[in-house]
Amino acid sequence: MPDLSFKIEDIIAEGDKVVTRYSARATFTSDFGTYPPTGKKFKIINGITISKVSDGKIIELWGVLDSLSFMQQLGALPTT
Repeated sequence: MPDLSFKIEDIIAEGDKVVTRYSARATFTSDFGTYPPTGKKFKIINGITISKVSDGKIIELWGVLDSLSFMQQLGALPTT
């Protein structure tokens, strides 16, 4: 997805953890798992990652995003 762009909305750090809330936009031009590209634009309104950092490196990463909305925008699932 050559036009993929991220915007960092918030970053909060405490101890060895960093929480990042982001949004992203792109055009679905690449295979995604078993779903072929559709050329549709999509946006992720709220994605969140939690990173555990040690010696300046990320050693663990957890992430959450609105997968239902994402798959609907790609045309992989029907909208309601």
